[in-house]
Amino acid sequence: MYFLSGWPKRLLCAPRSPAEAPLHVQSDPRRAFFAVLAPARLSIWYSRPSVLIVTYKESAKSSTQFGSYKQAEWRPDSTMIAVSGIPHFKEEHCAPALNLEMKKILDLQAPIMSLQSVLEDLLVATSDGLLHLIHWEGMTNGRKAINLSTVPFSVDLQSSRVGSFLGFADVHIKDMEYCATLDGFAVVFNDGKVGFITPVSSRFTAEQLHGVWPQDVIDGTCVAVNNKYRLMAFGCASGSVQVYTIDNTTGAMLLSHKLELTAKQYPDIWNKTGAVKMIKWSPDNSAVIVTWEHGGLSLWSVFGAQLICTLGGDFAYRSDGTKKDPLKINSMSWGAEGYHLWVISGFGPQYTEIESDLRSIVKQPSILLFQFIKSVLTVNPCMSNQEQVLLQGEDRLYLNCGEASQTQNPKSSARTGHIPTREKSPFADGGLESQGLSTLLGHRHWHVVQISSTYLESNWPIRFSAIDELGQNIAVAGKFGFAHYSLLTKKWKLFGNITQEQNMIVTGGLAWWNDFMVLACYNLSDRQEELRIYLRTSNLDNAFAHVTKAPAETLLLSVFRDMVVVFRADCSICLYSIERKFDGSNTTANVQVLQEVSMSRYIPHPFLVVSVTLTSVSTENGITLKMPQQARDAESIMLNLAGQLIMMQRDRSGPQIREKDSNPNQRKLLPFCPPVVLAQSVENVWTTCRANKQKRHLLEALWLSCGGAGMKVWLPLFPRDHRKPHSFLSQRIMLPFHINIYPLAVLFEDALVLGAVNDTLLYDSLYTRNSAREQLEVLFPFCVVERTSQIYLHHILRQLLVRNLGEQALLLAQSCAALPYFPHVLELMLHEVLEEEATSREPIPDPLLPTVAKFITEFPLFLQTVVHCARKTEYALWNYLFAAVGNPKDLFEECLMAQDLDTAASYLIILQNMEVPAVSRQHATLLFNTALEQGKWDLCRHMIRFLKAIGSGESETPPSTPTAQEPSSSGGFEFFRNRSISLSQSAENVPPGKFSLQKTLSMPSGPSGKRCKDSDCAENMYIDMMLWRHARRLLEDVRLKDLGCFAAQLGFELISWLCKERTRAARVDNFVVALKRLHKDFLWPLPIIPASSVNSPFKNGKCRTVGEQLLKSQSSDPFLTSEMDAGITNIQRSQSWLSNIGPTHRDTDIASSPGPQMQDAFLSPLSNKGDECSIGSATDLTESSSMVDGDWTVVDENFSTLSLTQSELEHISMELASKGPHKSQVQLRYLLHIFMEAGCLDWCVVISLILRESSVVSQILSIAQSSEMDGEMLQNIKTGLHAVDRWASTDCPGYKPFLNIIKPQLQKLSEITEEQVQPDTFQPVTVGKTPEQSSPRAEESRGSSSRASISQSETGNNNVVSRNEEDTTQADDEEPFQDGAYDCSVS
Repeated sequence: MYFLSGWPKRLLCAPRSPAEAPLHVQSDPRRAFFAVLAPARLSIWYSRPSVLIVTYKESAKSSTQFGSYKQAEWRPDSTMIAVSGIPHFKEEHCAPALNLEMKKILDLQAPIMSLQSVLEDLLVATSDGLLHLIHWEGMTNGRKAINLSTVPFSVDLQSSRVGSFLGFADVHIKDMEYCATLDGFAVVFNDGKVGFITPVSSRFTAEQLHGVWPQDVIDGTCVAVNNKYRLMAFGCASGSVQVYTIDNTTGAMLLSHKLELTAKQYPDIWNKTGAVKMIKWSPDNSAVIVTWEHGGLSLWSVFGAQLICTLGGDFAYRSDGTKKDPLKINSMSWGAEGYHLWVISGFGPQYTEIESDLRSIVKQPSILLFQFIKSVLTVNPCMSNQEQVLLQGEDRLYLNCGEASQTQNPKSSARTGHIPTREKSPFADGGLESQGLSTLLGHRHWHVVQISSTYLESNWPIRFSAIDELGQNIAVAGKFGFAHYSLLTKKWKLFGNITQEQNMIVTGGLAWWNDFMVLACYNLSDRQEELRIYLRTSNLDNAFAHVTKAPAETLLLSVFRDMVVVFRADCSICLYSIERKFDGSNTTANVQVLQEVSMSRYIPHPFLVVSVTLTSVSTENGITLKMPQQARDAESIMLNLAGQLIMMQRDRSGPQIREKDSNPNQRKLLPFCPPVVLAQSVENVWTTCRANKQKRHLLEALWLSCGGAGMKVWLPLFPRDHRKPHSFLSQRIMLPFHINIYPLAVLFEDALVLGAVNDTLLYDSLYTRNSAREQLEVLFPFCVVERTSQIYLHHILRQLLVRNLGEQALLLAQSCAALPYFPHVLELMLHEVLEEEATSREPIPDPLLPTVAKFITEFPLFLQTVVHCARKTEYALWNYLFAAVGNPKDLFEECLMAQDLDTAASYLIILQNMEVPAVSRQHATLLFNTALEQGKWDLCRHMIRFLKAIGSGESETPPSTPTAQEPSSSGGFEFFRNRSISLSQSAENVPPGKFSLQKTLSMPSGPSGKRCKDSDCAENMYIDMMLWRHARRLLEDVRLKDLGCFAAQLGFELISWLCKERTRAARVDNFVVALKRLHKDFLWPLPIIPASSVNSPFKNGKCRTVGEQLLKSQSSDPFLTSEMDAGITNIQRSQSWLSNIGPTHRDTDIASSPGPQMQDAFLSPLSNKGDECSIGSATDLTESSSMVDGDWTVVDENFSTLSLTQSELEHISMELASKGPHKSQVQLRYLLHIFMEAGCLDWCVVISLILRESSVVSQILSIAQSSEMDGEMLQNIKTGLHAVDRWASTDCPGYKPFLNIIKPQLQKLSEITEEQVQPDTFQPVTVGKTPEQSSPRAEESRGSSSRASISQSETGNNNVVSRNEEDTTQADDEEPFQDGAYDCSVS
């Protein structure tokens, strides 16, 4: 509606003495001039620019004779001003250079209380109870003054003339205002009574006057009249404003509404404002401004929606929280079109004398100009069928449709071209889709368009503006002519011929129809009212306009589909059809009159019509119509008559013309029925002509804004499944609802209301407070207008449920269930009903909560809605809520059954507060187990914290997530998590600090290293038991991948647990099943035998090694590269790797590996017995060769021949094909390391089979020799490998070559098992690989594949090791681990 903008301006009018200090301001009828009165001076100011034009100074003699100036009133043609105390000046205009001269002095023998200009007369009320009627030329015309005590007053006009007379000798009028549309005066008497005096006949004499008054107002102070809505606003001493209207039938005064501050919004000020001092309606009659004796100013819409109040927020308080003195206002007057408010500020406390200053300046009242921005709906209501919000300021427009260049999606750009109107007009379902939510809601900022300064120069102020349906073009009309702007090109288009522009005045508003601007104007040269249509794309010139002459002045204009509806000053409504016409190269529009309807019997005065709209709304909702396509035709005319919404439908009672017999235009000529009143106190009406079968409720509804009473929607009711409607059921229903914003647009399908709201910013801290003159920037905050929006769906659903229309509510809700904020809608509805009913003082006879709860159960979001609502509501209301929706324990179980664990966790918090700890522990355990099963790790962590909190009795404040993990676990899992688990994370995203694999000897120490209380121990034990049980289940089901995630995410100490479970859960019962499952889980392909492998070239060591190098560079590079990205450059890395690892490896290898080949393995051809080759040397070789693509020189020194044949390449590619994803490889190596360290050698064997790591076999063999090992485990490994061999022979021959390679180890293993007497000796996993393999193939594939695997495994391990350089403290224990990559033997 109206919004404050920026800071007020102060006009320079420094008075030289108190007698010249301004005390009253009054604008002329056209608001171009402002008369500013001082006690002995009259100044005339011009509005734009705001400058002083002329001043008349009263002589000292006459001011003592007649008193000082108090009030002023302008003659309607702005040629005279009457000033109370001394009436009458004449002004002779020659542009804004004015000449003021004293015209006449009338002495009315008593102080003048009020002046009012009535047509050609001036009405003067004096304090002796008389009303004088004076002609503007200064003659009393022989008419006697009317004595108020002879005017009869009654409660209404029907109680004839026997009303009581005022009866007191000293009663006089304190304030009065003439209302042209009611033809009478609203008056306030000095005793506080208020009334309305109207002449019974046209003669204005005491005998012909009659007054009515309301009996309940006894403290009136001032009055203001709204001519358009026929309202009288009376200010009261209590600080409220009572707004009355006149009953058309009885003539009595009826209370329409009150404007008062509520204790809820302004707790500290609402009853301390003092009496209402002044009320002023805005020029367009759509808002009213109120000010009080104690200061402050508030702005309200016509029917009482509060827009601005300066008694709270930043207006009332400084940034440091201290209270400001409210602005006191002596007088105020609206400027042109309501863009400014001229205010004379009073002697607030800030205007005190400064004693210390000898030249003590009395801070005088000054003239302030408040600036406003207003909604286009106030002046151009035809914009109400748009979904854009458009605000107009004095020289700029604010719109909410974002950048046109961004919003122009393919759909809209297709529509902007010149396509035939049929395609463009939205007849088809969903024809013109609403602009995307993103563009209309978008961000909080406005798209601001500066109006062309060339146009403003001669045509200020802007009177109308309009935006097209796509939000890409804007048109504005000022004093003369009009101009339009494209948001795509960012250019204004003005008339080329300025005389054409100055020759037309837009009278009835303007609207867009596709690419055309439709406007009603008055042609000054022909003195003719016209309807004109201009094409946007052609030059702005009358030559391209289509002009239709009109018989009378057009007051309002609106477009519906391909029709234009106009309302004229003779109270007739005319419907035109409009269509695009191609005339050679020109495109013009063709307009034809379709129908005229005279409304003079229903409309007392044409000025009272606020808006006229053609809609497709009818009391029949389309199902009952004989022809369904008529449902979206121009069915009815909606007329807002001074706030009463009147509907005239087409009369379909007569014989219906069948579609095919008639031409399309005849159908529109159906007559209209007599009007019906739909609603009262209506400010704006929204309706759309789009259709959407899915959302018929919302699109066929009529939306009304009713000021302080909120909004109303006239909703169609549809029978379910196209059943025949019940004859007794109404087909539409009017539902009221309240929203917190002032509505400016309705997004029909999206169930949103868009609006704007004033926001304030304080800048007072930038100024020192004791500056000589307080800055306006300190006294006032800076005002900005923010975009805002609100959901209304929950209000409508609730209203339907209250009226037992649950079926309709369900249909409506289901049609909107796809909206992103639908869950929020259900939650809001539940929350509001709960708060109202649960906090009600009196018992509620028919509570709505059970109905709402039952309604919400119809939606899958029921469980979330209830728990979110409960968590946002105070605990005291929970019992009431769950009595209606069901026991939280049952709801918790439903969540578990529906696998909605997050919602279940929310219910757990409720159970914790409502039930004893045992119950919440029981439910928490259930949820914890389910979360473990589903791998919801975040939830698991919360559950661990929750269970600990219950145990330690701190249920109210659960502790933060436990971080006490053993270094071993945290290090390993940290590595695992960053390295392998996060799916999309490439190594370059990982910060370098993340990779420190701190390895310690992991011995079981329970989940928390620091034990504080005994009570905790039991709780921790309880949690441990659940974690162990889950780990056991995972291992039994061979879900190693899940086990790894579980350990990494929850910090579970896998190694210590595996050590304990080595002979129980951590045994591999069936090697073949385990192998298959790992292949599947890690997406690892089963190996295949290359076709050429029988005569493979890799028979000699040289070639084999080179192939292996190639392989390595390809397969392991990613692993290395990831390390590279972690911040180490290639060279640094190679140095650190070689220097760091090389020597250690040599030493440890001598100790741990059985063969003497280690010394000559570095960078030399590898022998056939490569599998027993030292791990360290293999690693070093790999490292150097696969460092970077170009880093092959090291290898070349030893291998001079690197020529690869076709078959060799084929072989290499086959090897690569049998590798799984790199990520899986890292994960498997990690698991291999874990199992190795825990001594679960059978698992190590299974993993090394997949990775085809023969080195692991060697390592296990070395362990078996060097330490004691469980004979049972070795036996298990042996039988397992035999089983794998059998399976490979039948089902997976690709495994045979590798099994052949490890055949020697397997034989050794058999020997060891036979030798071993102690059942519990330790033996390395690697030792056992299938022995029974002798085939010509074994030899060749043995070399290549085992090589490859060694090098891979090594690379991996070294990565870990090098990352770990810092961890020197534990280095001694870890040497065996550092030896080889992940395959570390238990230390």
